[in-house]
Amino acid sequence: MLVAAAVCPCPPLLVPEVAAGAAPELDAARAACTDAIGVLAASRPDRLVVVGPAEQQDRGPHVQGARGSFRGFGVDLDVLLGEAPADAGAGTGEATERPLPVSLAVAGWLLGRTEWSAAPLEGLGVGEPLAPERCIQVGGEIAARADRVALLVMGDASACRTLKAPGYLDERAAGFDADVARALAAADVAALKALDAELAQELKAAGRAPWQVLAGAADGAGLRGELLFDDAPYGVGYLVAAWS
Repeated sequence: MLVAAAVCPCPPLLVPEVAAGAAPELDAARAACTDAIGVLAASRPDRLVVVGPAEQQDRGPHVQGARGSFRGFGVDLDVLLGEAPADAGAGTGEATERPLPVSLAVAGWLLGRTEWSAAPLEGLGVGEPLAPERCIQVGGEIAARADRVALLVMGDASACRTLKAPGYLDERAAGFDADVARALAAADVAALKALDAELAQELKAAGRAPWQVLAGAADGAGLRGELLFDDAPYGVGYLVAAWS
């Protein structure tokens, strides 16, 4: 059963070494992510599942201790998805060898800041085109894995909030992001389930599939939500929320 969730954005710029001179611009977002992850730790879960958008080659499960890198962004920095278990070298298979998608690498960096050791964890990279029905089903399966499950949900809102945004300006973007923010603030499972996947793709909202995984996991859990951060630096919507 899902007992807590944290929702965080996943731009590599959250990592100060990647952002370099612009790092202070996201200090408030980093602090909000730390607070949200603190809610996860306080829930004392039996298992933490980290979900984030991924390209095709990075989709599927990623085990605890899997390695991610920010070398593709010009920074000599590697991270792990949680502490590597003591038996990490004992033939844990392909999931250990595959590098983390960027979203889960950012999650690994965030968890490292909080020195997460509250529970075993695993990662799941989901494809942005994944149908809402399948996302919801996956979420339900995740919630059934242990008596007390926590979710760290990585994903950005629209990338079309300004003329200089990665997706240029789309007048629909602000309204879409506001709808998501309201749903996250209220832990409104129905509203997240109802997000328009086609519109989300047009607005380059990479968080849509992970948010709908959250909706499936939280169905019937009766959690309460709190929105901790809502802004659109660089024309991309970044939302941070905690459910408990």
